[in-house]
Amino acid sequence: MTDTAKNIFTNAKVLVTGHSGFKGSWLSLWLTHLGARVIGASLDVPTQPSHFNAAALAGLLQDHRVDIRDGPALKTLVQENQPDFVFHLAAQSLVRRSYAEPVETWQTNTLGTVNVLQALRELKKPCVAVLITSDKCYDNVEWVWGYRETDGLGGPDPYSASKGAAELAIRSYVRSYFPKDGPVRIGVGRAGNVIGGGDWAENRIVPDCVRAWSQGKTAQLRNPLATRPWQHVLEPLSGYLTLAMALNADAKLHGEPFNFGPPAQQNHSVGALVTSMAKHWDRVRWEDGSSSDDGPHESGLLKLNCDKALHHLRWRAVWDFEATVRETAIWYRQYYQAPQTTIAEFSLRQIGAYIAHAREQGLPWAQ
Repeated sequence: MTDTAKNIFTNAKVLVTGHSGFKGSWLSLWLTHLGARVIGASLDVPTQPSHFNAAALAGLLQDHRVDIRDGPALKTLVQENQPDFVFHLAAQSLVRRSYAEPVETWQTNTLGTVNVLQALRELKKPCVAVLITSDKCYDNVEWVWGYRETDGLGGPDPYSASKGAAELAIRSYVRSYFPKDGPVRIGVGRAGNVIGGGDWAENRIVPDCVRAWSQGKTAQLRNPLATRPWQHVLEPLSGYLTLAMALNADAKLHGEPFNFGPPAQQNHSVGALVTSMAKHWDRVRWEDGSSSDDGPHESGLLKLNCDKALHHLRWRAVWDFEATVRETAIWYRQYYQAPQTTIAEFSLRQIGAYIAHAREQGLPWAQ
């Protein structure tokens, strides 16, 4: 990142919940590259394969198996390590799974976040915590303009509702227990529709396709016409890091939520996403499988307004749609076709390329 970021994070104790997941593993790798002492807390490695295992991250950080639904265990971990920063990403993150397992979804996403807040209450030292929810925390009525941080929360499916409820819990705790002049400063990050190398979660477009392509099969697209504001995984992560640094420097953003997403015009269909991936990986094959999909309702349109992040953090997305798709496709191509290059090295190269592009665009965090 920048010299400022290295000065802030080098030797800092950073707790990352959900560190073995897709976004958490990329964030943990980035933080270790900045010199942070990362303490990871996850229930398990959620998928096989995984970016966490492929990048051999267990050897680069403290790898703890902690369920965020277990409040006492989480409190003990926080008290024993006394973190300087906390990034809370642990979640049940799949809409379709939330329909099948609503109780687990609510317990993990809402009560798990409450447990993190409770553990932070016990800290008597300075600590910056960035709590990650989702773009789906909004009450999505599928209008054509982006949601702002002041729009209504909650959604029809258990996942969206649990994330909206987590936001309400954060707001309540900040107002009740975390004054601006206290030792703990809290920020909230909202992002969604993240793609990138190393994601093998179920019922997500790119992982579902990659699993099929790795076996020489044709991917079935449930809804090729659905549009999403696709962004590379590094985009929101740079936002979370930027928010953490801003909170570390000044308490004025304490308790504030921020959207992190691509420009409004970067809303492309599922079909366009997969077609673009074919430019960079010759295994890409797909067909319309919407007629056979009898799954639960999923939103057809959802996008965010990120003006607040631009104004207060001077943050905006770096890679356009083509770059986002290219970097995603070549990561998987590398994983399946060129195993001689270690994944950690390749992922760090992509982080370096992303930072370099941000620097070329004059973004302050990358200078």
